[in-house]
Amino acid sequence: MSPQSDSVIQHLDAVVDDFCRRTRFFKEPMTKGRARMFVYQHRLNTRQRNSVLKLRVATNCPDWETRLRIIAACTQEVIADHEHGHGKAHWQILEELGTYIGMDLDDIRAAQPIQSTAIAWAAWDGLMSNRHWLEGIVANTCAERANVPGYGEGVMRAKGWFGLERVRWGELFKLSNEKLDFFELHEEADIEHSDMGWQAIARFAREHSMEDAVVEACRKNLAVWEMYLNGIAQAGDALDAKAS
Repeated sequence: MSPQSDSVIQHLDAVVDDFCRRTRFFKEPMTKGRARMFVYQHRLNTRQRNSVLKLRVATNCPDWETRLRIIAACTQEVIADHEHGHGKAHWQILEELGTYIGMDLDDIRAAQPIQSTAIAWAAWDGLMSNRHWLEGIVANTCAERANVPGYGEGVMRAKGWFGLERVRWGELFKLSNEKLDFFELHEEADIEHSDMGWQAIARFAREHSMEDAVVEACRKNLAVWEMYLNGIAQAGDALDAKAS
């Protein structure tokens, strides 16, 4: 990469690191209510982002190889992941994780988006549907980047976001590594997916004079992710209070 490309990536990495350090969902303890609400909402979010929002970015992308890689990543999430997920879609593996922590499958499938999730979808629609495709690539991959070790602190810095969740959920629910497969497959898949986005930005941002725009897009998208995750935490706390 050129020095200019290095600078863009360094700025993006700094924004991701700040997101990992400040977000309540990562800093506060995982609870049974928060875990259950994560299953309810993130199953919906995985389907929405990968069957609607990310495909709009692919449509806007003029680079054929990058477009195909976006579509391939979406296919893993919503149809079948033969590379990391044993032929299952990621949302299906999240359903299974929910049953392992005592959730009813019919309840998982009947869940509706909470208010913060619905607002996040509206915000992402504005950040992904009618934006330059490089800004869209950032929106596709910036949160997946948090699964790459090296951001945040403690376990998250050592193992990435879903490495942190694998530890927290394993301790909370006494689950074996096999039953935590959702987090492990994302540790692998999200490194691959986010590398694709970061490489595209490094390759094209300077050419399109988009260095500042992609960094700002990263900041805005991660602000939406922070709201989405903290909304799950708040709704999960309500489940805990109801259970007690």
